[in-house]
Order: sequence, then C-alpha cells, then structure tokens
Amino acid sequence: MTFPKLDLIHRHRLYSLNNVPPARTLLDVLREELRATDTKEGCASGDCGACTVVLSQPDGSRAHSVNSCIRMAHSAHGLKVTTAADLSADGQLHPVQQALVDHHASQCGFCTPGFVMSLYDLYQRVDGKAVTREEALEAVSGNLCRCTGYRPIIDAACAMHTYPRPAPAAAELKFTDTRDPLNPSYALPTQLHQLLGLRAKFPLAQLMAGGTDAGLWVTQQHRRFEQVIDLTRVKELLRIERYPHHIAIGAAVNLHDAFAALAESRPSVAHFAERFAGRPVRQSGTLGGNVANGSPIGDSMPLLMALGAQVVLMAARKGRIVSRHLPLENFYLGYRKTALQADEVLCWIVVPKPMPGEQLVHYKVSKRWEDDISAVCLAMQWHLKNGEVQSVRIAAGGVAATPARAYQTEAVLTAAAWNEAAIAKAQHTLAQEFSPISDMRASADYRRKLLQQLLQRAWLEQQGHAVAQLGDLS
Repeated sequence: MTFPKLDLIHRHRLYSLNNVPPARTLLDVLREELRATDTKEGCASGDCGACTVVLSQPDGSRAHSVNSCIRMAHSAHGLKVTTAADLSADGQLHPVQQALVDHHASQCGFCTPGFVMSLYDLYQRVDGKAVTREEALEAVSGNLCRCTGYRPIIDAACAMHTYPRPAPAAAELKFTDTRDPLNPSYALPTQLHQLLGLRAKFPLAQLMAGGTDAGLWVTQQHRRFEQVIDLTRVKELLRIERYPHHIAIGAAVNLHDAFAALAESRPSVAHFAERFAGRPVRQSGTLGGNVANGSPIGDSMPLLMALGAQVVLMAARKGRIVSRHLPLENFYLGYRKTALQADEVLCWIVVPKPMPGEQLVHYKVSKRWEDDISAVCLAMQWHLKNGEVQSVRIAAGGVAATPARAYQTEAVLTAAAWNEAAIAKAQHTLAQEFSPISDMRASADYRRKLLQQLLQRAWLEQQGHAVAQLGDLS
C-alpha cells in the first residue's frame, strides 16, 4: 500500500517525505527522518513533555506547543515545526535558553528541550514581556523534571524577558500544497461537506481530531490505522459561534480555546481547564474529540452534562446533509460505545449560557495535582428559589462505564429545602447510585466516599465556608 506524502517546514527548509504511514508519530519523523534528535522521547504518552515542539503556520502564525510523541505526523502536514535546537542563531542563545543556563535550570538535560519549547511558547504568547510565577507554572504544567527541581526553571522563566530580544527570523518559505486532501489513507478535508462525504464512503476509517488519546493507542497498544479522516482542517468545525442563549463549539476547536470560551460566562471553568491537562495537551486535543472518545474518566463530559450540553451529529445521506441533536448524557450507551452511527460525525457541542442565579461547582480528584487522569470528577449546577432547589444537574466521571448523570440524587434534591438534612440524604443516594470499580487510581469504596464528600463540599462552599484546596499546599 502506498501512503500519502508528508510536507514539513523545519529549519527554513521544506521536507517532502514519501509514503509515510498514517500511524507514524511526529516525534518519530522528527528524530528518524529529519534528524532533529534534540526532541526527546520520555514517556510516549504525552505525560512528561520531553517531546514538546511548537507547530505553526508556515509564516509562524498560530503557533502552539504540542506533544510530538502522540501527535500523528500527517496532522502536521504543511506546517512549520520548531524544536529546541532551532532557537539559537549565529551562536547566540535565545532568551529562553540563556535564562535557563544562567539560572542553572538543567542537570541531566533530558527534559530540558521540552521545557525550552514550553517556555518559548509562553515567550511568544506574551511577546517577550515579563511573566508571573503563576503564568510560568501554568506554561510548564505539562513538563516533568526528575533531577533539577522546578524552582530554577521557574526563576529562569520569570527572567527571560530581561535578555535582548532575538533578531527577526529569516523570511519563511512559501509553501504550495499539492497533496490531495481527500486521500483516504490520511485525509485532511478542509470543508464540512468533504468530511461528511468521506465518512459516508469510509465508515470504518479512524476519525482523528487532536489525537491525544488515539496517539496512546499507537504508542502504548501498537495499533495501526488503515485509514484516517482528520477533522482539524475543517473550517466550519474550527469556529466557536456565540448566540444569545448558547454557544456552539466546533469539534475541531482545541481544548484550550473551548474552555476559554466557556469561561467567558463561567470564569471558574478557567481553573478547571488548567487541571484538565498541561497546555500542550490542551492545545492539541479537541473538545469534540474528548466528548466523542467517550472515556469514562474524561473530564469535560461531567462538566458539560451539568451545564445541559447537547451534541450535534451530522451525516451525508442521499446527496444532502442531515443532523440531529442529542443531550450529551444520551450520547453514551456503554463503555466506549456511543449513539454515533457509522456514517455520522460529531460536529458541534452546544452549551446553554448561564441563567440568572446559576450555582456551579466542578471538582477533579487525581493523584497528581497537574496533568493527571481523574479518579473521580464531579460537576453540579443548581438554582435556588426561596430556599428550595428549583433545578439541579449532577454528573460524574470515573464511577461508571460512562460519564453519567446522577438522576436519583437530582430527584432527592429537586424541590427540597437547601439545607444540611437534604444534602445528607442526597449524599446517601449518590453513594448508592453508582457502582465504581477498583483500579490503579482508586478503590471502589474510596470513589463512593469521595462522591459523598464532594457533594458536601459543594454545600459548604455555597454556605460561605472556606474549604482548603490541595493546590493551596503546593
């Protein structure tokens, strides 16, 4: 079988690689074909950040850091790839690199290229201006260091603006794409009708968005894809549309931008987004992919269910495009099983805007504070009227085969007085409503107890009690 060619811009040169398999990762191509061995493989799962690179348009615009170890190489077709060794020019280190050297922020050096690229992403975003320690910590939340320690790295991040700005980059290459975007081996459609036509023709092809989970199937399970349809170039699905009563988030919008859009009307979501994953994962993965993937421990789904989100499923049938809306909780039928039909694509997530008086909490409990998978995720939205619960939506992840609504607990609270007795009754119901499993992240008993405690936490916080956050101790 002949695979499509892959064009990458790297170090002011256009590389055209022929016959690149669909499941080949960007990291493998960088190291083995382009000899960019400054980019390291640490975990092959997007956890450690040693493989971090920056992707951008050929002219350098729309730059963002990603984990190259779980990013399919073809998803970067036609893009510029910047790695740590690209930043220095004519023997002059980039301010990020020089700051790390001067603050003794590297020891064994294996993780350093990844830190360089995460901080370079930050440096570019703030346009060389000063950053706070909090901004620096957020920028490297997807990077692990096992020997230097984080203090000198954060010190370097806060000092990088004090160094002379680098000279303007050389003129970028002009790139003319001659690849067939509808090649079924790895298709990169740019319009919705192309995407839906491909899906109708190839219902068994692997749909790919950011690939932050599908990349693990390749690196950890050694799966190979015969055909891939990549959503991330479809113009319609890259939009966030704002209406008077809801927003519609396209399935190709990355997690960082999607959470930012939700946080416009619900500011607390911004903190939840930072707990979701490190920035490279949030800038590569998509909200549509997270939802469609249907993992029982996905963090976005409980929040979206609590907010009353719906998904829009679309297909091309008999020469016309058809669509249907489903409440998100009805989309999941079983473990990794959804209501998506063979010719359908999840195209939009529709989220109602908050009504006056909305109360919202969302909790993630995991072994690591940052960049970790949940043991339990709980989200709750409610409205009170005259001291009674007028409406309530509770959703949880990590406690069942799918993310799920807690309907029985909602029924206990609806029309009940908002008091400690009602919360206690709801806690008892919530513990009985799900049958979690024991695994490497938590025992079943711990998960049930945690559900109860998080519900009580919501009550205490609404009553004005100061509740300690684990992050306060870091």
